[in-house]
Amino acid sequence: MARIYPQTSSSSCSSICLSKYVTTKRETFTLWMKSLVFHGNGCAVFDSKGQLVYRIDNYSKRCSKQVHLMDLHGTILFSLSKKKLTLFGYWNGYKMDEETPYFQVKKIGNLFIGDLNYDIIFGCDTTNYRIIALRGKLGFKIINTENRLIAEVKQKQSSSAVKFGDDVLSLVVEPHVDHSLVMALVTVYGLIRHML
Repeated sequence: MARIYPQTSSSSCSSICLSKYVTTKRETFTLWMKSLVFHGNGCAVFDSKGQLVYRIDNYSKRCSKQVHLMDLHGTILFSLSKKKLTLFGYWNGYKMDEETPYFQVKKIGNLFIGDLNYDIIFGCDTTNYRIIALRGKLGFKIINTENRLIAEVKQKQSSSAVKFGDDVLSLVVEPHVDHSLVMALVTVYGLIRHML
């Protein structure tokens, strides 16, 4: 039976850690779009060694308007809430216990032609990152204003090219990028696309 997380040799674990959520090398995570809580909705995120590192548990209902990204110990890293002041609404991301939004995700483009791109704004009105949907696929990528890849999500495949179900995804995060922030953005996108 294929495992849902990649296997790595012990020699590949020699990443210099810059902080708890930022490393100097590219990191690969496995997203299982299921809650670990019985009768809950959410997502479990595993690192390349198969260890649980993040979780989203949405106890109330699927596609809730308030969701929390937690680490493996249950500490809330980001609170995500949907605001419905415009036709499509937008999402605010609050870091830990802060009252001011750390980031905001807004839809851009034309809904009627299937454009599924979103701008991410940190603290002011200029776009810092953009979420771009990959057409005809489950995946998407996050880029910065210079079009540099920050992270990419796609359907997970085993080392023998066996595809897992639609609820198992692979997340690759580029070096020197905050994994917890990327997971918060992945969570918002999952909520927008009714995956969580």
